[in-house]
Amino acid sequence: MSLSDDTLRKCKSKQPRFNRRKPSNISQQQISTKDRERRKIELTINELQSIEADVNMYKGVGKMFMMVPRKEMQGELKAQEKELADDIASLQKKSKYLEKQF
Repeated sequence: MSLSDDTLRKCKSKQPRFNRRKPSNISQQQISTKDRERRKIELTINELQSIEADVNMYKGVGKMFMMVPRKEMQGELKAQEKELADDIASLQKKSKYLEKQF
């Protein structure tokens, strides 16, 4: 039982289409992952702002927790949020470029 030449050509022509969409799908997944992380950090920052100023803040380091000044913790979270926002912007540009290729 052998496949006809037409069937083989159709299968070969469809394969590259799927391979071309793969980078676009990967970038969309990365965007959604980074956006989810950014939202979690944003919620954490909002929660920290609602807590009283005299409450001790702790940061997980390996298997232990270290006390960290409130300003330092907020600064680190804001820096992470900015970095993720920049990553999302660059991934969106990359995604648009990949979509234009198809």
